[in-house]
Amino acid sequence: MRLIYAFCLLFLLGSCAMTSINPTKINGVSFVASRDSISKKNIDPILKIHANYASVMPFGFIKNLSHPEIQYNSNRQWFGETKTGVKQYILELKEEGVHVMMKPQIWVWRGEFTGQISMTTEEDWKFLEDSYTKFIMDYAKLAEETDVEIFCIGTELENFIDKRPNYWKKLISQVKQVYHGKLTYAANWNEYLKTPFWSNLDYIGIDGYFPISDLKTPSVEDCKTGLQPWKNEMKAFYSKLKKPVLFTEFGYRSVDFNAKQPWRSDGYLDEVNLKAQTNATKAFFDAFWNENWVAGGFIWKWFHNHDKSGGKEDNQFTPQNKPVEFIIKEIYSNN
Repeated sequence: MRLIYAFCLLFLLGSCAMTSINPTKINGVSFVASRDSISKKNIDPILKIHANYASVMPFGFIKNLSHPEIQYNSNRQWFGETKTGVKQYILELKEEGVHVMMKPQIWVWRGEFTGQISMTTEEDWKFLEDSYTKFIMDYAKLAEETDVEIFCIGTELENFIDKRPNYWKKLISQVKQVYHGKLTYAANWNEYLKTPFWSNLDYIGIDGYFPISDLKTPSVEDCKTGLQPWKNEMKAFYSKLKKPVLFTEFGYRSVDFNAKQPWRSDGYLDEVNLKAQTNATKAFFDAFWNENWVAGGFIWKWFHNHDKSGGKEDNQFTPQNKPVEFIIKEIYSNN
């Protein structure tokens, strides 16, 4: 009788474990590729803020918005942008217990916005599709080989998707033949509502650079008020699709007016404002990290040489060596 009871108890406990939802958020950093390989010393600062995921981002390059050929994995690229470097980063991160999202990205020379990529002929569209497929499939195979938990099939490619939706559904099927982890796409904050293939993916991926305040130094409450309409929109979208939201990128610069156009990384503003960064980031966490329909996200951005990155004179996105780093550590340690 005791043996039967023990067996039943183990069965029930196992059933509960299999059906329960893991409450842990994806507390991620966007780990920037560099010229160098990485080691434990480069990963320790990630662990110190209790991040459990890192986004690793190999790059492909095109000459301009209407050029169809993607060049990648060349000896002219930085080590961390190549297949060899990406694999080394992934293996080192995993050795230290950090999960990985692989997020291959396109860079247009001179930094033009990838969402505006568009070909002028059918021949060029076909060329771009073949080139992009090769780029993505190479990295999907590497993601499978290295047991990457999440694979992102693209980043902010609105026009490419809008003009060639059937291609993308075919690409997703091809990726699923070689990669068996979770899939997402990184839609821009104003793009995700019309992305046509969320039902074929595991997460609604959003780069969360929503405009939320015109103030020079918005308070936490100002930012939360500005985020509320976007939060309502996303929650309604989640309720419709039943797919969790994953912020494939999110973050704010440490600069004046940082919540007005949070996506901007150019030099249109240069006054350092650490308080604005701290307030906006705290508001973002307050708005989303306790919601069960939000899987988590990846702070933009984190450099491998922590001691030399960010700091109180830096007006860019990285939270490293700034007051906002303590906010991230606090949130990540509790989720």
